[in-house]
Amino acid sequence: MAGILAWFWNERFWLPHNVTWADLKNTDEATFPQAEDLYLACPLAFCIFMIRLIFERFIARPCAMGLKIQANGPQKAQPNAILEKVFTAITKHPDEKRLEGLSKQLDWDVRTIQRWFRQRRNQEKPSTLARFCESMWRFTFYLYIFTYGVRFLKKTPWLWNTKECWYNYPYQPLTVDIHYYYVLELSFYLSLLFSQFTDIRRKDFLIMFLHHVATISLIVFSYVNNMARVGTLVMCLHDAADVLIEAAKMANYAKCQILCNLLFAMFAILFMSSRLGVYPVCFSPVKRVCLYSDGRSKAALLEAAVTPVCFETLPSRNRPSPELHVPLFITQQLVLFLLSATITL
Repeated sequence: MAGILAWFWNERFWLPHNVTWADLKNTDEATFPQAEDLYLACPLAFCIFMIRLIFERFIARPCAMGLKIQANGPQKAQPNAILEKVFTAITKHPDEKRLEGLSKQLDWDVRTIQRWFRQRRNQEKPSTLARFCESMWRFTFYLYIFTYGVRFLKKTPWLWNTKECWYNYPYQPLTVDIHYYYVLELSFYLSLLFSQFTDIRRKDFLIMFLHHVATISLIVFSYVNNMARVGTLVMCLHDAADVLIEAAKMANYAKCQILCNLLFAMFAILFMSSRLGVYPVCFSPVKRVCLYSDGRSKAALLEAAVTPVCFETLPSRNRPSPELHVPLFITQQLVLFLLSATITL
C-alpha cells in the first residue's frame, strides 16, 4: 500500500521541479493546504445530510404545500406476493410469454398484469413533492455557498486578474476563507454521494455517481497540490449555474411554466457562456509570463508549454526557483480537463 501511495503522490507529477511535499508543510511563516485538513469533511457530510432531512421536512415540505404541490405519489399497485417476487427478483418488464404464464397462474387477464407492473414501476418514482423538496434543498445550499464565494472572492486579487492564481505557486498561503469554502463544498458533494444509496433509485444513478466522484476528486486534488485559488473560481462559477437550474426545477414542479422557462433560459445562457467562454478563456492554457525570483521572463517557455502556470518563489522561503516540467504539467492539465468535462454532464 505504501508503494502505491508513493507512486500516486509522485512529486514529479503533482509539483514543479525543485519542489517536494516537505516544502509545503506548515511553517511559522505560512500555512499551506494539507491532505489531513479534508478529514473534517466526512463527519461534516453526515451533519449536512441530517440538516437536509430536517430542512426538507420542516421547511421545504410546508413551502410545497403552500404552492399546492400534491403529496400523493403515483397510484400504488395492489399487494401480490407472486408478482412482487417477479418484479424484484426477475424482471420489471416481463415479456409476453411470462405475462401469459402469470395470467394462468393467478387467473388474471394479461391486461391487468401489465397494469400492475406499470403501477409498480411508477411506484418507485419519487413524487412531485419529494422532487420539489430535494430541489429546494439544493437551491438553498447552492445559493448560500455561491453567495459566500462571491463575498470572499471579491476581496481577492485573483478574481479580477487570473494571473494571480499562479503567482508564487505553489507557495501560496492558505486562508481561512479558502479552507472553509473547500471543506464545505467537499462535505456537500460527499453527502450527495451517500444520499444516492438511500434516496429513491433513478435512471441516472450511475451518471450522477460518476459526476459526484469526479467533483470530489477535483476538489481534493486541487486542494492538496495547492491549486486552491483557481479552484475557488471554478467552484463559484459552477455553483452559479446550479442555482438557476434548481430554481427552474422548483418552478416546474409548482407549475409556474413561464417562470420555469425564463429561469431555464438564464441557466442555458450562463451554462454555455461559462463552460464555453469563461472556463476556456480565463482558466485554460494561454500565453502567460512566468516570473522567477531573479526577475527573468520565461514567456517563450510558457508559450511552448501551453500552460498558464506561473512560478515566483517567495523570497522568505529562500529556496531555488522551481523549474517548469512541461510534459507532466500538460498531462496533469489534461486529466483535470477530462474531470471538468465530466462535471458538466
